[in-house]
Amino acid sequence: MLIDTHVHSDVSDCSSMPVTQILANARALGLDGVCITDHDSTDVLAQIDEGFQSDGLLVLVGMEYTTPQGDFLVYGDVESLHPGMAAGALIDHVNSMGGAIVAAHPYRGWRPSDPSTIITHPPTAVEVVNGRNTEAEDTLAEALAAKHGFVRVSGSDAHSLDELGRFPIRFTRSISCRNDLVEALRSGHCAPGVGRLAFESVS
Repeated sequence: MLIDTHVHSDVSDCSSMPVTQILANARALGLDGVCITDHDSTDVLAQIDEGFQSDGLLVLVGMEYTTPQGDFLVYGDVESLHPGMAAGALIDHVNSMGGAIVAAHPYRGWRPSDPSTIITHPPTAVEVVNGRNTEAEDTLAEALAAKHGFVRVSGSDAHSLDELGRFPIRFTRSISCRNDLVEALRSGHCAPGVGRLAFESVS
């Protein structure tokens, strides 16, 4: 399954993409699912029904959580998270509650997850390909993951329709709910992927 697990709706101030636009276009972009990860918010839940949509698209909700040590993608019981945690405490908390946490865009010029924190508080996975990173930044993230044996994932970090679906995760087991997503990430049944129609123009 190809699931874009790093997608921002216009619930995030930085995104221009309404959730209706995400749902209307994701399947045509070759995606089997999307996980909407707005910044420090799950307000998008008021606009969607999680699960499989009428066209077969799986829609889930996570969160991109802001810490003083950078941003982290969290999956699972994200509604219970309290704001303001430092990265190490957040990683430990998510691990203890049985969720999954991904270090978002390490080495990027803005809001990178801090490599030193990642080493001392291992997350579930590291984003080694990010749709808004430079090739050099992704190369550094790849080297970090390889050196420390982290699970490697990708993320479109989509804020607009032309970014949606470019770098989904390829899951090697079936995903139908948040728990399935968490377990696949925690067990490493995933790898960085590229959308089948990722770089074709979208009208």
